[in-house]
Amino acid sequence: MGMQNHEVVVEMKNITKKFGSFTANDNITIDFRKGEVHALLGENGAGKSTLMNILYGLYKATKGSVTVNGDVIDISSPNDAIKHGIGMVHQHFMLIPVFTVTENIMLGNESVKNGFLNSAEAKNKLIKLSDQYKLAIDPDSLVSELTVGMQQRVEILKALYREADVLILDEPTAVLTPQEIDSLKEIIKNLTQEGKTVIIITHKLKEILAMADRCTVIRKGKKIGIVDVANTNESELASMMVGREVVFKVDKSEYEPKKSKFEINDLVITNSKGINVVDELCLKTYGSEILGIAGIDGNGQSELVEGLLGLRKINSGKILLNGKEVQDQTIRARNKGGFSLIPEDRHKHGLVLDFSVSENFILNRYNDPQFSDKCILKRNSINSFASSLVEKFDVRLDGLNSRVAVLSGGNQQKVIIAREVSNNPDVLVASQPTRGLDVGAIEFVHRALLEQRELGKTIILVSYELDEIMNIADRIAVIYEGKIVGEYLTSEVDEYELGLLMSGGTTNEKF
Repeated sequence: MGMQNHEVVVEMKNITKKFGSFTANDNITIDFRKGEVHALLGENGAGKSTLMNILYGLYKATKGSVTVNGDVIDISSPNDAIKHGIGMVHQHFMLIPVFTVTENIMLGNESVKNGFLNSAEAKNKLIKLSDQYKLAIDPDSLVSELTVGMQQRVEILKALYREADVLILDEPTAVLTPQEIDSLKEIIKNLTQEGKTVIIITHKLKEILAMADRCTVIRKGKKIGIVDVANTNESELASMMVGREVVFKVDKSEYEPKKSKFEINDLVITNSKGINVVDELCLKTYGSEILGIAGIDGNGQSELVEGLLGLRKINSGKILLNGKEVQDQTIRARNKGGFSLIPEDRHKHGLVLDFSVSENFILNRYNDPQFSDKCILKRNSINSFASSLVEKFDVRLDGLNSRVAVLSGGNQQKVIIAREVSNNPDVLVASQPTRGLDVGAIEFVHRALLEQRELGKTIILVSYELDEIMNIADRIAVIYEGKIVGEYLTSEVDEYELGLLMSGGTTNEKF
């Protein structure tokens, strides 16, 4: 780990940022040193991205100051930040797919010679930088042909090209395979050895322990503390982050698969261009199991889930639920037949944001005799049903009539899970059920899924977080380009084998 000296490069003093009456950052003071990897840890919405957006000039602080190399400076835009040697790589890359790497990097930073773009000079500088930091990037390749991991390197290169000394990486591992995460660690090491400062915004504890020198924990907009990573562990970081003890290892009974309730045979789903995004996919599941579907985003997962539920047309193949074909049934019929979904997009498919919490609890069952009589909703029984779910699932809210839009992400997710589980489904598909949630809420979601497993249900967990799948799934199926390319018992496979399959390799080849 770097940290040649304790020379402070950037200091943020007493930073407060308000959005209306909401305080996103509350009087935070923090310093970043030359040659260090500094992690900013916090739940979603804790204010860590806001703080870095202030440093990068995307937001203006309500009060407080930023010092670079001892001088107080004014950063009103990313251009000011770049002038002072601060670069940022966002979670969603800002690259133009039809341009080459060189063209992307020259954008907004063109070196002009006699009125012509001097791309030869830019290209030479890129090759030099790529070699110096071992980024292994070909300046002539088109961005559209690069893997996500490579695109991230292009963004890092872009910041280095603009002579950044401080690099902010926002959730840099969210989209990477285990192999790419290892490469990123190497790249970060090379950067700090050359005297650069790297700031990582994250809520993943494992990565902080593996990469960072120091870690600042932010909770609800306040700085909770700063720790030397060498002297801390996951539990300490987690409890600083959420303000209570967090249990990591899930307790679960022995895996005893029951009779199969659900299978998919030769499923084909095409996208708008007529390409098979789900490509003759076959999958068999069992009762009392959590089957994890592992894969990199964009390999047909979303289309598969939408096809199973009936949100998307299936071109051919069969879906069997309790021995009956359901691929031509309506969403409601599938629901009644024992199929439930925790959708990946809470807002688009999970909730009606303008409806109250209690109305959201009965979205798919409002016409049950329990809840309505001749088209008239029975408010009392809806409310007593809702309040029992609120209690059981510990949903934090001001009242059953509050709009579901005002709940936090974790509480919105609890509303969806409570609703889907109370339907008593045979098959529960959970698509990214913990996306964007912090450790405390994640622990809750996992417990709810395990409870369904104990009840003999089939749970299909679609997640891009390999850790999550390894932690709670009984079996793992890897999806690549719309096909299942491998199935394993979780106890018999490791993250690297899965990572290889996820990126289109085969497991018998070694790196």
